[in-house]
Amino acid sequence: MENFKKHLEQTIPEKDSLKIVKKEAESYFKAHSADDSFSMGLELYQSENFQIQEVGVLLAGYAACKNPDALLFLKDTVSRHESWKVQEVLAMAFDNYCKMIGYENAMPVIREWLESDCANVRRAVSEGLRIWTSRPYFKENPHIAVQLLSSCKEDKSEYVRKSIGNALRDISKKYPELISNELNSWDLSSKEIKQVYKLAGRFLERTGKK
Repeated sequence: MENFKKHLEQTIPEKDSLKIVKKEAESYFKAHSADDSFSMGLELYQSENFQIQEVGVLLAGYAACKNPDALLFLKDTVSRHESWKVQEVLAMAFDNYCKMIGYENAMPVIREWLESDCANVRRAVSEGLRIWTSRPYFKENPHIAVQLLSSCKEDKSEYVRKSIGNALRDISKKYPELISNELNSWDLSSKEIKQVYKLAGRFLERTGKK
């Protein structure tokens, strides 16, 4: 463990380098078991260097496909981290987990995370899976992606609502009619829904398809 940690300390520059972070996590996981990757992830997460922490988060995401404790670690521990950069990597780690087990198989966990009491957990889903309809399963079932995102249109967190609105806007570029029909069915009596409505409809409004 110490050898890899020292390697990261020497390899990762002080300047933020997500590309190196992702490369190091992927390389380690390919050469080790899921359990070993999770153990390393836990060790790296204790580092004071946030980029080394990020490697740990990504390793937990990879390991989560076979180790339920790794998924719980992401949901219950990483989601509480104060750094927004680490939260961005949490979203990536969640997407890696979904990709590895298959997005359709991940549906129960996707729904569970979207219903979490923690805003960072909910956002990890909405942000991590963008662009939703470029992902397998959702690519073939765009209406399901729209349904899942729309169920969060009145989320109590502005941080999450912004992610939801932007994710729906992404989908509108390829499926304008689907998003237009969805938005036209919304009750705009709350400011929360209005915010998501405005974000989600930006592309449609600009192209005159709203």
